[in-house]
Amino acid sequence: MRADATLRLPTRVQVAPRPLSAALAYRVVARCLTNSGDPLMPRSATGPDANPIPDPDIRLAQDLLFFAYRDFTNAADVILEELGLGRAHHRAMHFIGRHPGITVSELLSILRITKQSLARVLNELVERGYVAQSPGLGDRRQRLLRLTASGADLEQLAFARQKARLAEAFHAAGPEALAGFQQVMRGIMDESARAWVDLASPDRGDRFDR
Repeated sequence: MRADATLRLPTRVQVAPRPLSAALAYRVVARCLTNSGDPLMPRSATGPDANPIPDPDIRLAQDLLFFAYRDFTNAADVILEELGLGRAHHRAMHFIGRHPGITVSELLSILRITKQSLARVLNELVERGYVAQSPGLGDRRQRLLRLTASGADLEQLAFARQKARLAEAFHAAGPEALAGFQQVMRGIMDESARAWVDLASPDRGDRFDR
């Protein structure tokens, strides 16, 4: 990224935000960014037990999410860029690795990108030997996806970079914070995302072996 010019902020915004504890951050994000209908509306905005979170705390929670995501993804970007790959390739490989035998339509529902975009990503991964595909067992029109040995090695390499950043943060915050983090992340997700997270277990198996 080029830094040809220095960004100068107005003096009035150069004020240090009030510190937000980990516990309050979890509460802010969980209560203000999740809702069964509209994920952008506070869950506690109505009802007899309404307890609105102050806007400055919500803004700070947004900052935490944005910057955490930036640095988390950057941890793997260096490896991907050396191979001419990007985050779209990484996301596809991640979910294929977590769900061996996933169909193209299922992967599309997870990533929520256009068919054309996913086709470009998958074609490149297949051509470069990172992903293998096979027809479905019950429906030959389906394409089942899995990582090749090379793909699994690359995904594991990217995982190791991101694991180091997460592990350091989790150790510093403590086990209670880790449990709270997982609870908050599940609260932000919609129901379909939570279902996929629950399916990503070691005993689920590979559809190629069924």
